[in-house]
Amino acid sequence: MDRFINNYDGKEFDLIVIGGGITGASIAYEAASRGLDVALVEKSDFGSATSAATSKMIHGGLRYLSTFEYALVRESLKERRVLMNIAPNFVHPAPFVFSSYKKDKVSFNLMKIGMYLYEAFSFDKNWIWDKSKSMPSFKSLNAEQILNLFPDALSENLVGGQLYYDCSSHSPERFTLSFIKSAVKYGASVANYTEVNDFIVENISKKKKIVKGVKVTDKISGIKKDIKGKLVINCTGPWADIMLDKVKNKGNHNEDLRRSEGIHFIIDKNIGDTTYSGYSKSGRHFFLHPYRNHTLVGTTDKEFIGKPKDFKVTKEAIEGLIKEVNSAYGNKEKIKYNDILYCYGGLRPLVEDQTEESYKSSRKYEITGEKKNGIEGLITVEGGKYTTSRMLAEKAINKVIRILKYPKKKSISETTQLFGCEIKNYKKFIEEKTQEYNKYEPHQIEYLIRCYGTEIDSIMKLAENNSNLNQKLNADGELLAEVQFAIKNEMAITLSDIIFRRMGIGLLGHPGNEIINKITTLAAKELSWDKEKTKQEISIVEKKFEIPK
Repeated sequence: MDRFINNYDGKEFDLIVIGGGITGASIAYEAASRGLDVALVEKSDFGSATSAATSKMIHGGLRYLSTFEYALVRESLKERRVLMNIAPNFVHPAPFVFSSYKKDKVSFNLMKIGMYLYEAFSFDKNWIWDKSKSMPSFKSLNAEQILNLFPDALSENLVGGQLYYDCSSHSPERFTLSFIKSAVKYGASVANYTEVNDFIVENISKKKKIVKGVKVTDKISGIKKDIKGKLVINCTGPWADIMLDKVKNKGNHNEDLRRSEGIHFIIDKNIGDTTYSGYSKSGRHFFLHPYRNHTLVGTTDKEFIGKPKDFKVTKEAIEGLIKEVNSAYGNKEKIKYNDILYCYGGLRPLVEDQTEESYKSSRKYEITGEKKNGIEGLITVEGGKYTTSRMLAEKAINKVIRILKYPKKKSISETTQLFGCEIKNYKKFIEEKTQEYNKYEPHQIEYLIRCYGTEIDSIMKLAENNSNLNQKLNADGELLAEVQFAIKNEMAITLSDIIFRRMGIGLLGHPGNEIINKITTLAAKELSWDKEKTKQEISIVEKKFEIPK
C-alpha cells in the first residue's frame, strides 16, 4: 500500500471518506468494490482510536435484549455469521458463560428465556461456508457446573448460568486493516496521517452551500493539499460533531454529540477457553475474556464529558472497574491494581439521548445527510458497533449511489472474503501451513495465520531469506520479519503503528527493552530515522505502556 497523498494530482474522486477506523474502512471497501473512485484519509493511523479499543468480540449483543432492541440483535447476529465467512482467520466461535446469582437484576430463569430469544434470532448461525466453525446451541448450567468451569467464581448465592457461543476477534487492529487492504485491492486511494483541516465549500446562497472536497495536511511532510470529491462522508466517530462544525458553525462548536468511554485491561492470568461474564454487585455488566493465554477484563461504559483529544485512561476508571469485577468474582484472589500489565480505552459516539446512562444507550447507527441544514455534498455516519460495520457500510453506499445518481450495483461484501482472508477451510489451512513450515512450532503458525491469513507466506518468505528477520520475539511466535513487512506493505510509519497495530507484540504489556530495541533498530533502518527521531519514537511507545498512577 502507498499513501496516495504523496502523489495526489488534483483529480476529483466520487467519494472522500474521512476516518480510517472500522466504519471508514468498511465504507471505503464497500464503495471501491462497487466501482466508485474513492479516497480515504485518516488523521492518525488506521484503526488507532475507537476501533482499537474493543472488547475483542464479534457478538450479537445479548444485553440489548433487555432494552428490547430486537432488530439490532438480529442484525448483529446475522453480521456475526457474515464476518465469520468473509474473515475466517479473524473471527472465531468461542464459548461464553453468563452467570446468575440470587440477587442479580436479571434472574436465572429470565436469562434462560433471553437465551432462547438469542438462539431464535441466530437461527442462521450455522449457515456458514466453513462447517468446521459451526456453533452448538446454548445450555443451562447449575452452580456446580459453573464452579467446575470457573473454580474462582463466587459460590455464595450462585444459582447457575448459561453456556452459549459468540465469537472472539483475534486482532481488531489487523481486522480493520484488512478492510483497508480490501478497499485498496478494488482501487481505493488511502492515506494515514492525513488530517482534514477544513472543507472545500461553494456558497450558493446565504442558506445553501455545497461541499466540494476537503483541505488536508500531510502530517508526515507538512504539505497542505485540497482533495476534490463529488461527495464527502464523515466517519470520524467521537469526532463527528467537531468535523461537522468546520462546515456548519465555523468555530462555534457546541459539542452536541454525546460520547461514552470504555476501558479494558490485561492481567497475567489464564481463565481457560471460556469467557466469564455476569453482573457486579451494583448491577453493571463485566467480563473476563481469554486472550493469548492472558485475561482481558472489561469494561466500563459511562458518559465522557470533554473534548475527545483529552480522553485518557485514568487510575480512577481502572480502580472502578477492578472494584466492580471483584464484587462479583474471585474466591482465593481478587484482582489487584499491580496485576495490570496493559490498559487501553476509547470513546464511542451515542446517537440518541433518551437514556440517562450511556450503558443503556443504543449501539444503533445513523446515516444522515446535511441537506436539511443547507449543506449538500456531505454525509455523516454516527454510532454503531464493530460487528455491524459492514452492513452500515452497505447502507451508506446505497445512499451515496442514490445521491450521485449512479447506476445501482449490487454489493459483494457479504459474499466475498476480505483481502488475506481467502481461506475455505480454516482447520485444513492450518494443517497445510503447519506441515509446510514444519521447522516452526504449530502454535506459532496458527498465531501468524490468525494475524495474516493467506499473507503468512509473505511473512515466512522474509523470515526464511534472512536469519535476522527469523528471530522469534515472544511466546506467541511473532517474528522480526513482521516489522519489515509492516513498513514495506502496510503503511506503518511510526513505532507505535508497528508495536500496537500491525503486530500484537505490545498488546499484552511491555515486551521488554531487548525486544523493543530489536524492533526499533530495524524500523529506524527501514524508515531512515536519525538518533533524535528514534528517541522520540521510543518515548511515545514507552508512554503508551504506562499504567496510570
